[in-house]
Amino acid sequence: MDAPAIETHDLRKEYRGRAVVDGLTLVVQPGEVFGFLGPNGAGKSTTVKMLLGLVLPTAGTVRVLGGSPANPAVRARLGFLPEQFRFQTWMTGQEFLRFHGRLAGLNAGELRTRIPEVLEVVGLGGRGHEVLGGYSKGMLQRAGLAGAILARPQLVFLDEPTSALDPIGRVEVREIIERLRSQGVAVFLNSHLLSEVEQVCDRVAFVKAGRVLRQGTMRELMGGVLPLDVRVDTLPPGLLDTLSRLGELRHTDTNTPGRASVELWLQREDAIPAIARAVLDSGAQLYALTPRRPDLETMFLDLIEDTPEASRRPQLQNGQAARA
Repeated sequence: MDAPAIETHDLRKEYRGRAVVDGLTLVVQPGEVFGFLGPNGAGKSTTVKMLLGLVLPTAGTVRVLGGSPANPAVRARLGFLPEQFRFQTWMTGQEFLRFHGRLAGLNAGELRTRIPEVLEVVGLGGRGHEVLGGYSKGMLQRAGLAGAILARPQLVFLDEPTSALDPIGRVEVREIIERLRSQGVAVFLNSHLLSEVEQVCDRVAFVKAGRVLRQGTMRELMGGVLPLDVRVDTLPPGLLDTLSRLGELRHTDTNTPGRASVELWLQREDAIPAIARAVLDSGAQLYALTPRRPDLETMFLDLIEDTPEASRRPQLQNGQAARA
């Protein structure tokens, strides 16, 4: 599929004259895992409903899988796990999936093969004959995820997909998301568990009051900066000057006897070998050379809460801004 999985331009939704989504412009590519992050009331749920064709926008354009989300043929290629799931608790897991599979256009033969497959994938293998009313909340969430991927969709919307799961279940959901990406399926992920988002998402967007504040990869949001922690036994004369020529020197700690640490911000990852050589050439012993992933939680809080730290973080000011 050459068309973007999701493409919106100046999307707007008003309720009683108040904009809950305001000027939303997004592009999500096939096979991309896209994190959509924001506080409660930011317009995330309304956005998802417009992308699913459940709510009509007040203004702007939206295209999903190259067409209109109101088109039944497009909807048949979408999967959706809502946060507030309400399933038919009198059905068994197999009956639930059969019902939703028929709604998605799968025939009886396809369902006989596919239902056991997806139950196994989500960790409910052998439990499909049980009534949903006897499932735990975590099992219900797994059943909902099975329903979302049952018809082999090309785009899957996951709203808080791990909220009811234990750590093992969360790892399993991450593996499912990664498998979907490897199959070319786009995933639109909304989650408050920012560590989960950081591990699986290719790009993220921060939204507040219906407007996107920033969007891009983690490196783009950090302005291309790569923090690097260097730990040595000592700082010989001249080493700090050499390191400051290879990166921006942000912090030095020499308070621990026999240890010293330096924090550098690099513009290019290929500077790391030169830093290692500089340390060894100075006569110091190198104990650690650790690139740090950008901290998604810090970026989220700085952007969403308008904390004073936001104005002091050049890496956020240099991040890519979405049109709003």
